[in-house]
This record gives sequence, structure tokens and C-alpha cells, in this order.
Amino acid sequence: MASREDLDNPHVIPEGIPVPVDDGACDHLAGAELPPLALPSTSGREVFLPELRRAVLFFYPRTGVPLEPALDDWNWIPGARGCTPQSCGFRDLHEEFERLGVTVYGVSTQTTAFQRAFLERNRARYEILSDEALRLVRAMRLPTFHYKVESGGPDTLIRRQAWYVEEGRIAKVWYPVFPPDRNAATVLAWLRAR
Repeated sequence: MASREDLDNPHVIPEGIPVPVDDGACDHLAGAELPPLALPSTSGREVFLPELRRAVLFFYPRTGVPLEPALDDWNWIPGARGCTPQSCGFRDLHEEFERLGVTVYGVSTQTTAFQRAFLERNRARYEILSDEALRLVRAMRLPTFHYKVESGGPDTLIRRQAWYVEEGRIAKVWYPVFPPDRNAATVLAWLRAR
């Protein structure tokens, strides 16, 4: 069982947390064209999704607030825990993706301001796209769950997944993602093996 220290540390994947199962909620995504939507980015620009040529989009529910421990119920929602380790995995391998000519984007329903603060705290160089208005969630029928949040975006959160996009179309989907801290390495290995 996980220690209290591990449960309160957002950089750790505690032992014993529930593992998400594949419920088929992303089966319709592989091969799908991206919808004609532009999402706000932490860079200050809008990213028009159909124009993505070679990109990885990794989706996460939400990042926490520094020095604020995760609530116990969050830790026991299958697949909820691990947003910071997933994001930091992509940060740590960012140059490897660049060498392959692949752009990395994070995606969540949090506000751009909240996402920017996360990038600054964790010194990540990729952009994060905000689907605060749930336009992508609705257009692509993404799996979500509801969790009452105090700030930073809506109570509708995207279930963790990753996509490889080529020429505006989803070529590969990883869902569910567990453990989240290995998501970036798994995607990178798949890209290198292509």
C-alpha cells in the first residue's frame, strides 16, 4: 500500500492505485480526421488541429496545485493519478521527439493560465492546448469523467490517452495509459519502430 508521502507527492505514481481498464471508449478514434477546431495554446497562439502534420497529443485529466496534496478520492479514480509524471515524461524526452520531426502537445480541459503555470513550474518546452470549452471532447466523443474542481477549468476531465497524428488524421491511439510516467517512452519507441 502507498505511503501518505507518496500519495501527497504529485511526481510519484503510488503503489496500489487502481489501474484503468480498456472500456473501448477510444476505439472509434484510430483513423479519424481531426475536427476543424483551433484550440488555445500556452504559447499564446491558436493551434488549428487539421494542420497538424506529425504530432503527438497526450491527454491528461488535470495537474494539481503546488503544495496542495491530492485528495484521497482522486487517488482512487482509475487512471486519474499521474498527470505530472506523464507530462514530465514528455518533457524529458522532448528533444528525442524533435529529432524525429514530431511536435508534442499536451491537452487538458484546464485553462491556459493554469497550464502555463504548470509548464513554468516543471520547465517543459512543449505547448499545452486547452479544451476548456469541451469542443474537442464533444467533436471526437472523448472519454471523460466528472470531478469537482475549485479552479482552473471545468469539472469535466479527459481520461488519459495519447494520439499520434499524421496529416490531420489520428494514426495511432494509446488508451488507457498506465503507468502514465512511461507513456512518452512507449510512444517514442513506437515512432522509432515505424
